Amino acid sequence: MQQLSVNLTIPIPADSVLISKIELEELKQHQLTGVYWSMKDLEARINRKNEWIKEHILYPTQFRKILDVENGGFVFYPKVKGQTWSFHASKMAEFLDQNFKKIYS
Repeated sequence: MQQLSVNLTIPIPADSVLISKIELEELKQHQLTGVYWSMKDLEARINRKNEWIKEHILYPTQFRKILDVENGGFVFYPKVKGQTWSFHASKMAEFLDQNFKKIYS
């Protein structure tokens, strides 16, 4: 097997940086660290209205037992009128990614 060795110079624009894929994934994960979503934020993220989200994600027993903060989850379910939903963003994003097929089937 022959190998060709070539030195190349590739210009990188001044407004750009070169990072590894691992660093990029770490940056993406940290982007949601310490962030909490409201119902409006969640609606924007998954492009669905709150009625659909409640019916397909928040209230089905299979998901609620995982999501509800009272069961050790990461979603605050309002108990009285006037309270707002609260979602731990990084954990909710991970849950949505891992359960995409179950949610939409």
